[in-house]
Amino acid sequence: MILAACGEGVEIDDPEATDAGADGEEADAGAITIGWTPPDITGVFQTATDFFEQAAEQASEHGLDVEVLSRSPETHVDFGDQVAIVEDYITSGVDVIAISPADTEAIKPAIDQAEEAGIPVVMVNLLEEQEDVEIASYIGFDNTEAAKVSAYSVLDYYGGPGVLGDGEQVDVGSDEFLDLEFWEDLYADVDLSDIEAEGVIIEGIAGTFFSEARLTGFREVIDQAENVEIIAEPIAGDWNREEGIDATETFLSRFGPGELDFIWAASNEMGLGAMLTAEREGRLDDTGGSTPPDDELVAVFTNDVTPESTEAIRQGQIIAETHHGFAEWGWFGTEFAVRLACGMDVPEFEDIRPRTAWEGNADLFYPDPALRDIDWEEIAAECEA
Repeated sequence: MILAACGEGVEIDDPEATDAGADGEEADAGAITIGWTPPDITGVFQTATDFFEQAAEQASEHGLDVEVLSRSPETHVDFGDQVAIVEDYITSGVDVIAISPADTEAIKPAIDQAEEAGIPVVMVNLLEEQEDVEIASYIGFDNTEAAKVSAYSVLDYYGGPGVLGDGEQVDVGSDEFLDLEFWEDLYADVDLSDIEAEGVIIEGIAGTFFSEARLTGFREVIDQAENVEIIAEPIAGDWNREEGIDATETFLSRFGPGELDFIWAASNEMGLGAMLTAEREGRLDDTGGSTPPDDELVAVFTNDVTPESTEAIRQGQIIAETHHGFAEWGWFGTEFAVRLACGMDVPEFEDIRPRTAWEGNADLFYPDPALRDIDWEEIAAECEA
């Protein structure tokens, strides 16, 4: 990876790269060029980038010349840098821009510029339609629903029905989606007063769309259980592992053994930071949810699901995590971008359906996620026509 000058972002997984000029890397005039900009270069977005590139390689095997340019701000809070990256993509003449926005409002002026330049935009990591901007396709999930799924995992572990802890165990198929519909149906007639736990929250960037949506969803479910208490104000971890470590250190210093049952971190990087810190302090619940909770230990729940966190789930170090579909972002992101460049139709919304990953179903997610086949031969034939 290389760091470029301010406004030029970080190029992802390109050890041979050098600093780009003021206008960024030029698009290959002979290829369908996709300008992809995630909000940072963490494992979460590296996973999406890997699958953008895998889909592009597969397209090229079927006669389509597809190039993915991947650049991000150095950190998740560099809103202006992401705008500058999009502006550079416009100047360099990419065919399609794919964005996972660091902040939905901050990126809108750059999307307007893309529209004026006739460059379609695919929005990744989001299903909620954005006002005042033209988006060709949304690929993602409802952030509020995803956090609700996480909250149900907490309720499950601390006495409710489901697949964790010592509550009523529910038989689920090895390939069954434990999505919001599953959890809401399961809990429709459950007395939540029997569920008891005390926890804390590590949120993302305070006050931004993604963080607020996830906080809202989590609290909407948790607050229905009168004996599940959030015992401190959320600490912002800015979607960052180091900040997640710092937040966890703060919580563990405030609440000793027996005073804190769980940490919900609203993203994978922050959750991994929480897991590593609790483990270092000898306070991590690493049972994978297969036994009743130990009130001396702290269970970690989080959101996203990457290859790294899936392995932590297999090892029992993360009790449950809500899948957001990073592989799908890149896979469908490339397909839809190519279709748009070829003048073909794309779905306005591609819903990833957030769902619970836990020790019993981790193999559904990584290292080999099941992805829908893309008919590149059909796309290539229609594109040439």
